[in-house]
Amino acid sequence: MDSIKNAATQFILTPEYHDLLSIVKGFRNGLVYGAKIRFPHALVMTLLFRRSNFKDMSRFVLKATKQHAKNLAFFATIYKTLLIVQRRMHGKERPMDSFLAGLVGGYMVFGENNNVNQQIVLYLFSRIMMGLAKLPVKKNVIAEPAQTFPIFASLVWATVMFLFQNERDVLQPSLQASMQYIYIDSNRWNTLKNFLWHNK
Repeated sequence: MDSIKNAATQFILTPEYHDLLSIVKGFRNGLVYGAKIRFPHALVMTLLFRRSNFKDMSRFVLKATKQHAKNLAFFATIYKTLLIVQRRMHGKERPMDSFLAGLVGGYMVFGENNNVNQQIVLYLFSRIMMGLAKLPVKKNVIAEPAQTFPIFASLVWATVMFLFQNERDVLQPSLQASMQYIYIDSNRWNTLKNFLWHNK
């Protein structure tokens, strides 16, 4: 048993196989991370907002978890493979290589418009916008403005509340449901029980 373990250790530490094994580990890490992130989220959201039998709820949680994990694993595989191919073609890794690899991987894996992909892409989009807002400061193009976050936060909340009240159907269904629960359902009750304990 020790000899097999030692041989496997030698193999994974062999420099010639590093690129290939980094793709394998990227697939593995995408799979694990996707499952760790999606399973608790899907479970909590299902328990809070879905009214169904145990079998259907379990199926929904497992399907969402599988899709999230699979998508991150396949994206990592495509992205890392394309980075390696470009590096070998040009003899070095160039700044735009990551953009091109991400472009192809994003289209191939996250191009289908479904709930899981929407959540992942919108999460990334919000983080990208924050990063792009910080980039001119980092590059010394502009000085860091004071009090930007309070203005940003107020504009975000003003916009979402306006859309919810006036153009609700353009918002994501899960956001509509959350806002319905907080801002509209709180206008209705007819007993102490559904005032304090139950929503309806």
